[in-house]
Amino acid sequence: MVNEELNINKKILLMVLVTGCFLSTLNQTLLNVALSDLMDIFHVGPTTVQWLSTGFMLVNGVLVPITAFLMKRFTTRQLFISSMIFLFIGSVLCGCAMNFSMLLSGRMIQAIGAGIIMPLMMSVILFIYPVEKRGSVMGIVGFAMIFAPAIAPTLSGFIIEFVSWRWLFIGLAPLAFIVIVLAYKFLVNVSETVKAKLDVPSVLLSTIGFGGILYGFSSAGSKGWDDLVVLMSICLGIVITFLFCLRQIKSVDPLLNLSVFKNKMFTLTSIINVFVTMVMYADLILLPIYLQTGRGFTAFEAGLLLLPGAVINAFLSPVTGKIYDKYGAKPLFITGLLFVIASMWAVTDLSESTTYLYVMMRTIVLRIGLSCITMPLNTAGLNALPKHLGTHGSAVNNTVRQLAGAIGTAVVVTVYTVQATAHATKIGSENPKLSTDEMTSLSSILSSGDAYQFMLILAVVALLLTFFMPNKAKVKLETTKQEG
Repeated sequence: MVNEELNINKKILLMVLVTGCFLSTLNQTLLNVALSDLMDIFHVGPTTVQWLSTGFMLVNGVLVPITAFLMKRFTTRQLFISSMIFLFIGSVLCGCAMNFSMLLSGRMIQAIGAGIIMPLMMSVILFIYPVEKRGSVMGIVGFAMIFAPAIAPTLSGFIIEFVSWRWLFIGLAPLAFIVIVLAYKFLVNVSETVKAKLDVPSVLLSTIGFGGILYGFSSAGSKGWDDLVVLMSICLGIVITFLFCLRQIKSVDPLLNLSVFKNKMFTLTSIINVFVTMVMYADLILLPIYLQTGRGFTAFEAGLLLLPGAVINAFLSPVTGKIYDKYGAKPLFITGLLFVIASMWAVTDLSESTTYLYVMMRTIVLRIGLSCITMPLNTAGLNALPKHLGTHGSAVNNTVRQLAGAIGTAVVVTVYTVQATAHATKIGSENPKLSTDEMTSLSSILSSGDAYQFMLILAVVALLLTFFMPNKAKVKLETTKQEG
């Protein structure tokens, strides 16, 4: 009966899940170009306002390892509707915020919903679709995962410039409510629940461990690597995460099953995922800095530059999904990373005369490359696992992505900051007549190029790793053995 219902409702089920995922992912990067305006509105400094992004990432990151347990304990409908309710309540609270504390509280509530929805959606897809169709389905999901964060700066810049920052959240709330209604009507449960026991010590260890690492790296960009709090957070986070991993390996029923790393394909895709995510997240931070600080473009103009690439990405994602189903992951990854490497190399020598159109075309090339990698990467890793490890593989994937995003952004911002200081000192000694604004602009442009050189190295390392991946036939054979 359940299988018949699933066959009838697969398309509707996917539509509801993808819509929820789109809103959740859009919300995650919606404030990237709004932070400077919010500093003025709420009279807070850069370190404080950064918590709107850091806090969201922290809550999201510490929740992800627990989702494997939640998916065993609660039904698909219960979890999905709950995540959308958190997103709705958080959006309403942010839209009505009278002070910064209220805005931050709303963001934290939104993050609870976002932390649940992504691994949940991945697990549902693994459960209801056979291996040979997952690439195409993940391609559709890729529309939400890549298109949403790419379009967010354009949308955010437009709203801030022409309406009010509150509409960033007021506009999101009714959409979240519609998804809740659709989920209540159409969403079905795809797996049986069990009365699983929550391993509280593991929850505490994962929360402190992942939370410490995320906080440390997220704060490093603003506080500096020599800050005691940053160093203590990272060191404590690494030690506690190591203890968490030991507990999971020894546990009969682990909170997060790390045996997924025994699979070569899953391990390799996870490592490549780290490098690709670092590049992708860092570019979303670095490009607006270069455009706004270095070149003086508005938030809206900076966001608008990303739009063509996002639209092309949206159309290509389902196409690359079908290509994945036909030819496997390896050819797609190599092709995609060659595009990414070309796009990174193209901006290693940025200058005052680099045109807006040139940067836009370069960003389109980057997005073409990412459309060949992002969703096929997740699909390849999860397809290589036996079905009973699907939820754990999904949770591990999302944990890796959260950590890589935080670490990548922190390291690239540090490279940018260190180089900006060095360039400013050199420019000041060579051209003492330059104004402070001119010096800041020029040093920002030069240091952006330096940061992109570092990102180019990350992309090359990711490409080298793809050559160690097994081909489609070997992966299929290994998966059949594991299932057997």
